[in-house]
Amino acid sequence: MGAIKKFMYINRTAPYGSIYSLEGLEVALIGAAFDQDVSMAFVDDGVFQLKKGQDTSKSGMKNFSLAYSALGDYDITKLYVEKESLQARGLTVEDLMPLTYEDQDDDYQEKPSIRVVDSEQLADIIAEQDVLLNY
Repeated sequence: MGAIKKFMYINRTAPYGSIYSLEGLEVALIGAAFDQDVSMAFVDDGVFQLKKGQDTSKSGMKNFSLAYSALGDYDITKLYVEKESLQARGLTVEDLMPLTYEDQDDDYQEKPSIRVVDSEQLADIIAEQDVLLNY
């Protein structure tokens, strides 16, 4: 068998109004269940997918935002949020869900999954991936 490939799921769309963000989340979870090295990037309106306190009651759409809290259980621990996208939408890291994982290599210490990076850093991270999937 070959080396495990790095898969990055790039999330560019708002969480509701289209199926793309839910599909991106589901595909990332499926990939991780099959031992892919999965990371996720949130850019443009995709940063809203991680916003705290999502309320879909008036839209008639199911709120799937709580599913993001399960990412650490699937070993999806690298969530890259583009700083410029946050700033352009008037958001800060404090507006995002407090997503964490338990680091097995550090006595199961709870650590943050979200890493805010600038566009240049994100470009470097993207360049290191083997497979990119855009949603």
